[in-house]
Amino acid sequence: MIDVPAALACRARKLSGNSARKTDEFDARAVAIAATYNRGLRRVELDNVSAVLGLLVERRWQLVSQRQRTICQLHALLTDMVAAGAKGHLTSKKAAALLRTVPTGDVVTLERKLLARELIDDVRRLDRRIPPAWRRITQALTAYGTTLTEIHGIGDVGAATIIGIVDDPTRFPTQGHFAAFTGTAPLQASSGDVERHRLSRRGNRQLNKVLHTAAKTQIRRGGPGRIYYDRKLAEGKSSMEALRALKRQLSDVVYRRLLADHQARAARGGQTRTSPKAA
Repeated sequence: MIDVPAALACRARKLSGNSARKTDEFDARAVAIAATYNRGLRRVELDNVSAVLGLLVERRWQLVSQRQRTICQLHALLTDMVAAGAKGHLTSKKAAALLRTVPTGDVVTLERKLLARELIDDVRRLDRRIPPAWRRITQALTAYGTTLTEIHGIGDVGAATIIGIVDDPTRFPTQGHFAAFTGTAPLQASSGDVERHRLSRRGNRQLNKVLHTAAKTQIRRGGPGRIYYDRKLAEGKSSMEALRALKRQLSDVVYRRLLADHQARAARGGQTRTSPKAA
């Protein structure tokens, strides 16, 4: 497998005359052209466990998203049936208790109650399936062996998301390249005598979200992250600028951890710490 940088693929797409239309077909053709005419590109060997982590994270995300959509549908139905409406943070237990207070009236109300019961059953089913999906991620992460979870604000799901997307960290020559990939490298937005940077909308948004959550957690709960954030505020930066600076620092920390873990696995001959069954 060849690692084709996004910038190189974009250049190939523009030179092929398809710069105005960005589709999966044109993107695939641009990647193929870039890989064919650039012999110096790096070959990537995918790690099976990291690939499994990516699949497990995607599956958990699908279950959580499906549950959220079902909860929204259920909330809308209950709002139509209850005069005061349904409160937020709805659960299957709260919804069932609220539904029992609704008297059976006309045929429309009866059908709404039947649909609400079906949605409550769907939520209960998803509530049973999400915890096992999380446990499988934890087991695979233990088998893989990582120190990312030692970073305050990055849990098992966040670490699995990073590993599943990044896979081999050595494909990034520097931590600056990694920051560009995570979307935490600030962009110059200075004007005249005012020097400032703005948020980068580029990079992988899933990785950016993990780093954003970690930064917000460190700011809220204190520690070195909060100290760094307060120092940036004292330098005259706005709260958003200080947050972006902290995310950039966390990107460097994650990059160094990934490299250290990669070297540790290489020293073990590429073997995981334990088998998935033993974990």
